[in-house]
Amino acid sequence: MVVPRARQQPGMLCCMPGVAFVPALLVSWSSAAFITSYVIAVLAGHVEPLVPYISDTGTKPPESGIFGFMINISALLGAITMCIRYLLIEKQNESSHFIRSSYNVFSLCIGLMGCTGMGIVATFQELSVPSVHDIGALVAFGSGVVYITLQSIISYKSCPQWNTYLVCHIRMAISVISCIAFIPMIVFASKISVTKIDWTPDEKDYTYHVVSAICEWTVAFGFVFFFLTFIRDFQKVSLRISTEIHEDS
Repeated sequence: MVVPRARQQPGMLCCMPGVAFVPALLVSWSSAAFITSYVIAVLAGHVEPLVPYISDTGTKPPESGIFGFMINISALLGAITMCIRYLLIEKQNESSHFIRSSYNVFSLCIGLMGCTGMGIVATFQELSVPSVHDIGALVAFGSGVVYITLQSIISYKSCPQWNTYLVCHIRMAISVISCIAFIPMIVFASKISVTKIDWTPDEKDYTYHVVSAICEWTVAFGFVFFFLTFIRDFQKVSLRISTEIHEDS
């Protein structure tokens, strides 16, 4: 059950009232997952420092174990965040009726598909099972881009009662940038003729690799910054779990 909280003062942001800790944890944990695996992979000499694919930084041990564990946790936190967001919108929509409930359900399903794709990426590593890994990445990034776009549209529909126009503009800007980056990410990745993680500038597909990798990092951190905008909304929400025991008559 989602229960709206009383309006919080701006100074309360650092105290994480309501369930604001959930998207905050998602953002910090996901950022740490990307950065930690990247640093370890570079220091171990497994990838070049210049924009490797995110998955390249989690292919060889020891970073592969850390990457898989942390990305799976990120997928779980993402699913929890999306479910809370769904319940919040449902509760707001009861009084405002700004969208159809089916639209909210569809957005949640798309988001959960993206989280499933993240789990596939974390479990099936790039060099071990490349076809499954690539499908998981396509589902994760594709569904993620659609999800944040749908959420941006929902945010506009709920203005000005439940969102400020500034937040809506920020969310839509992140969505547009992510959508623009997603297309060349897929196009240039499809032009790469070999699956590998150790690239050098003199190889023929190196330019495709660099452009695609830059776009991938852009989309990934687009998701991170988008969920960052949920923190303020989640401050106004508390969750209650009720348990009932029915005795046999």
